[in-house]
Amino acid sequence: MSQDIGDFVSASCELVALGEPTHREPSFGFARNELFAQLVDRGFRSIALETDRVAALIVDDFVRNGVGSLDTAMSEGFSHNFGEQAANRELVAWMREYNRDRPPLERLAFHGFDAPMENPDAPSPRRFLEHARDYLRLDLDLAQLLGADERWDRAEAIMDPTVSIGATAEAERLREIADDMLLALYARAPELIAATSRAAWLNAEIHLTAGLCLLRYHRQAVHQGDERVRLSGLLDIRETAMAQNLFDIRNIEARRGGTMVGAHNAHLQRNQGTIHMAGMDFGWFGAGAIVGSLLGERYAFIAGSLGSSETLGLGEPEPGTYESVLQSRIAGWGLAPADAVTSARPRTDTTPRQGYSPLDRAILDTADAVLHIDTGSRSERA
Repeated sequence: MSQDIGDFVSASCELVALGEPTHREPSFGFARNELFAQLVDRGFRSIALETDRVAALIVDDFVRNGVGSLDTAMSEGFSHNFGEQAANRELVAWMREYNRDRPPLERLAFHGFDAPMENPDAPSPRRFLEHARDYLRLDLDLAQLLGADERWDRAEAIMDPTVSIGATAEAERLREIADDMLLALYARAPELIAATSRAAWLNAEIHLTAGLCLLRYHRQAVHQGDERVRLSGLLDIRETAMAQNLFDIRNIEARRGGTMVGAHNAHLQRNQGTIHMAGMDFGWFGAGAIVGSLLGERYAFIAGSLGSSETLGLGEPEPGTYESVLQSRIAGWGLAPADAVTSARPRTDTTPRQGYSPLDRAILDTADAVLHIDTGSRSERA
């Protein structure tokens, strides 16, 4: 057992993915903060969390440049209600203090790598497309094509293909316009960056990419016929967007240092995961499986594991489970080699409400290490 992440990260690794088995146990966020600080000491200069990439620009502007306030960064810079988590607030405040007196190239950067959606719903692409249009200074009236935001925002627009609007003539035209704007953004990059800045160009590209992702998502929601194919396609669009965002983040940060990634195990594990939705089980490759297969040894995955938790109502793991073996070896929290647990079985005492994904052999066989917390919630600080 170790609390030093350097024992598990090779010198060639540039993307360290730290998974958590549930979003509801706060101890994982505090452990992540401590491990990120260790990576910063090793030259890492950025972190990417499972939150909307566009919204996270607000957090990054605060931690790097002091724009706005901590309260604004937490309330407007996170999706999925993650801005309410104490560990995330601690992280943002610490990053701002770290950056305060450092030159720009040495400052820590904050990124989101999720698309602006959740599996059952996706908002209107209006603000993303209009941001790119305004940056390109195009005379385009998108309002008539977009219509009321409520047509896009309602859950039925994703879950019921008979009322989705992703295949309307207006939506098709919006996709053509967005694709043309992306071409123009790159074709005119030299003049645009000279007139504004590289940061402003990247901001526009991030907004436009998010808008295109939303248009794809709404188009897939209209798929008729096999419901399994429709829902599987929605999962693939989101995970592919997350993977593309990670590659884009690494392209931005490559010269400055490595990046830590924080998200649910399901998004970061190298093996194929499963999800239960609409009464069906789906196999899917998450962003980590996509990125890991292309980066090879430059990608490291540390799987999150939990013994018990008062917050989740999760009791001690049954004897013979992977978590039970780790529980007997690790007091408090610690990192262990993924092959440290050989003969064991998955735990079966969890419920869907807890959002907990138990360890299994496939996850461990493709992980580089395990972060185990023996008892969460009694002391939120790991």
